[in-house]
Amino acid sequence: MSDTATIEFEGKKYDFPVIMGTENELAIDVKTLRGTTGMVTIDPGYKNTGSCESAITFLDGEKGILRYRGYAIEDLAEKADFLEVAYLLIFGELPNSEQLSKFHTDIKTESHVDEEMKKILDGFPKSAHPMGVLSSLTSALVAFNPSSVDVSSEEAMYNSIVRILAKFPVLVAWTMRKKMGLPLDYGDDSLGYVENIHKMMFKRPNKEYAKDTIAIDALDKLLILHADHEQNCSTSTVRIVGSSHAGLFASLSAGISALWGPLHGGANQAVLEMLQAIQDDGGDTKKYMAKAKDKDDPFRLMGFGHRVYKNFDPRARIIKKSADQVLGALGIEDPILKIAKGLEKEALEDQYFVDRKLYPNVDFYSGIIYRALGIPVDMFTVMFALGRLPGWIAQWREMRLRKEPIGRPRQIYIGENHRAFLPLKKR
Repeated sequence: MSDTATIEFEGKKYDFPVIMGTENELAIDVKTLRGTTGMVTIDPGYKNTGSCESAITFLDGEKGILRYRGYAIEDLAEKADFLEVAYLLIFGELPNSEQLSKFHTDIKTESHVDEEMKKILDGFPKSAHPMGVLSSLTSALVAFNPSSVDVSSEEAMYNSIVRILAKFPVLVAWTMRKKMGLPLDYGDDSLGYVENIHKMMFKRPNKEYAKDTIAIDALDKLLILHADHEQNCSTSTVRIVGSSHAGLFASLSAGISALWGPLHGGANQAVLEMLQAIQDDGGDTKKYMAKAKDKDDPFRLMGFGHRVYKNFDPRARIIKKSADQVLGALGIEDPILKIAKGLEKEALEDQYFVDRKLYPNVDFYSGIIYRALGIPVDMFTVMFALGRLPGWIAQWREMRLRKEPIGRPRQIYIGENHRAFLPLKKR
């Protein structure tokens, strides 16, 4: 294999290095393209553009492979807990018992959120979307932690990471409790990380908290499956904002805003709203499958297909099994799940969907589990953000430690040429 690629234009040839990743991925290094040729590449949506080299997550969409730091997502979802996975993503290795214990203890030490933050939360009406609230609260953390992270200091970096891992679940819980009219809760330092999240979200003021192992295990698995996913929209946002040397909290707030969109993190909410609409219309899955295939019909089948996966989303396989287990264990007969299963069966047998490899993705089932756990529909994307937090942190940390340059894409201008200015009275 040649280690260069050649571009020929107007009789001139230009050679550019070809680099190979550890999984044999190939890329043409074009960072000198404009200086050498005067040209730039154009790639709307960055479908064929690598923005960085990263050692965090490997994704092969054609084969349906997802690995964090080399570990298969199937193994991590089955054998690890969310805090272990967070440590792995951020620091590169699975923690031993001593490291994990210290990590958890340090997080618990930083779990207090300044009482002044409650005043900011009080300023939002109950009708405010939780993602808007969460983004604002995360950004507001900067005011209470104004010093920038010294990325050259391992201790300063670690302390900043621990601080956000401690406070973010509190903000998530407060966001939900505000919407539900419940008093704010700080949780319990004697509990595990995910168990404490569950308590902060669901403890009723007039009842003792009862540990729900089924719910906690399902939540733990969902958070692991969402923890990172390579250079998606929100992760790229975190990296590009951080490339300006914006702080960790500000960069994360930008990532939350990017995640909010229905084509990204908001997809799980959109899936459940679609399933509910089908249920309200009589539950005829065949009718809606036909609508999805009709180019003249505005109906869009949410939760099928993926920008990257051209095979079955490996996370969807895990989450489908978990959805069956959770609803079975909780004794929930949810008509929405029956509709979901009907759509899945039809899609896997319909040649139109098979030919286009439109398989169910992780969003298709995650909303059903959140619904079964009692989480409001408009909190689904907030839960996605909670799971993605360690991935965003890992990506921000990697970008800063690698001293990546500030992100500044080029463009091809297609506007008007130079025009003479006309005074107002002549226009």
